[in-house]
Amino acid sequence: MLKKIGIFLEMIKFEHTLFALPFAFIGTILGSIVEKGTLPTWGQIWWILVAMVGARSAAMGLNRLIDAAIDKRNPRTEGRAIPAGLLKISEVIIFIIISFGLLFWAAASLEPLAMKLLPIAVFFMVLYSYTKRFTWLCHVVLGLTIALAPLGGWAAVTNQVDWTAIVFYLTVAFWTAGFDVIYACQDYDFDKEQKLHSIPVRFGIAKALWIARGFHVLTAVGFISLFVMTDLSWWYFAGMIISYAILYYEHRLVKPHDLSKVNTAFFPMNGILSVVVFVFTFLDLVVFR
Repeated sequence: MLKKIGIFLEMIKFEHTLFALPFAFIGTILGSIVEKGTLPTWGQIWWILVAMVGARSAAMGLNRLIDAAIDKRNPRTEGRAIPAGLLKISEVIIFIIISFGLLFWAAASLEPLAMKLLPIAVFFMVLYSYTKRFTWLCHVVLGLTIALAPLGGWAAVTNQVDWTAIVFYLTVAFWTAGFDVIYACQDYDFDKEQKLHSIPVRFGIAKALWIARGFHVLTAVGFISLFVMTDLSWWYFAGMIISYAILYYEHRLVKPHDLSKVNTAFFPMNGILSVVVFVFTFLDLVVFR
């Protein structure tokens, strides 16, 4: 049983929850303070966590299921659970159903707007896994999907979405799209051979890396906009500056003719960034408020 659980956690890359979860909590805390003038309750925090676990697990399970045939042909991914025969299709389907059940349960326990937004979230979670079959904008779709975490956190405790929430949503979306473009560069040859779509395949690796930088410039603009649009203080500003330094270093790691550090740029750097932004925002809004 423990071995099977480990395989499921590896399949969904559970550690990658670190990308979205801190931003979901930022959306929850910032939205509650901006719209209601109070911190969210522990109950709301708990249900946001449950929703994130359910959404992340369902989305990754769907992605692995839908992409199983492609993963089997790709030397980089042929060892994943489904193509390697470590998990049965039926087991993955049951896992996805349970995960969606958790998401539905959590949404029903939060503000009504959370339930109203749920079909949109499910639509994007299903859509993303198919996009690389027909559009090089798949990275943007992924960004818009993952950024539903902070937007959902905001809406789930405030029961509304305003322009501040939209700016935060787009900031996280462009951040995600940027690092996903970098990650996709390592599959350039395979994707081109299989006629799959991505920004690296469409524009070449060198231009793709510039597009990723452009996405992260928009991320930086979004962080600044949040500082201006809210009463966030210099604690948040300090975290923002550190996050800019992390983004700069991330892009220094990857070069068109040297992709050996793509994985370092992808996970450690972006995981650290999300935690840094959360910690300094938490210090700003909760500890020193």
